[in-house]
Amino acid sequence: MSETKKVQPLTKRDIINTYFRSTFMLGSFNFERMQAIGVAVTMIPAIKRFYHRKEDQAAALKRHLEFFNTTPWPASAIFGVTAAMEQKKAENGEIDEAAITNVKIGLMGPLAGIGDPIYWGTARPILAALGASLALSGSILGPLLFFFGINIIRMLTRWYGFKFGYSQGTDIVQDVAGNRLKKLTQMASVLGLFVMGSLVSKWTSIKMPFVLVSYEQAGKTVNTTLQMILDQLLPGLVALLMTFACMWLLKRKVNAIWIIFGMFAIGILGYWAGIFGL
Repeated sequence: MSETKKVQPLTKRDIINTYFRSTFMLGSFNFERMQAIGVAVTMIPAIKRFYHRKEDQAAALKRHLEFFNTTPWPASAIFGVTAAMEQKKAENGEIDEAAITNVKIGLMGPLAGIGDPIYWGTARPILAALGASLALSGSILGPLLFFFGINIIRMLTRWYGFKFGYSQGTDIVQDVAGNRLKKLTQMASVLGLFVMGSLVSKWTSIKMPFVLVSYEQAGKTVNTTLQMILDQLLPGLVALLMTFACMWLLKRKVNAIWIIFGMFAIGILGYWAGIFGL
């Protein structure tokens, strides 16, 4: 049993500091680890509060520099849960790094699947439509409605999202010895994989118009393309295989940048050879 240390919880100043840092979450974005730098910067107030040794602070920053990508506004709820888990780890070390990473990554998929439709697909278009209708009539209230409306939603989501995540996360990690944390990790991972798998089919479109067979029927030329055969077997099969190939390469420690360049090369050569289409 690990020795329990007294760790001071986050103060109101820490929460305010975390809130302002989270607003710059996308200030440094890259296509290898996405929002990882923004996440690490956001977690600095909590890391400094819970860990006092430089080695522990560096280790915490390192684990928060791993791949992360979700809808930015509700991401604050994940930061709250993560901060609670960091606090518990600093107290007695019973929560390991893998548990923190698994919960954080497991929650980012479901929140992205929920956050994008709510904020980008509902709130923003509705406020934009209302603002535009007022602006067309010559009212200055149109742009003001959109600007203040969308920012009020953003600020409330970030502020209360973090506070809710931190309070609920603290309750969850109280039962470290039980199964609640393990079940949360498993459920979040399964739901995250389910959402990401659905997005692969929705967002990935690969067309293969390469003609396999061409024949005359009723005076018309009928072409059987590779895409038609694949669609009969399983729609989206090529996108699925491409996803599995990328996962296999990433597990083999192949740099994500090289995978992206490789897909560029395959796409260009495939289009030149007539295998892929636009």
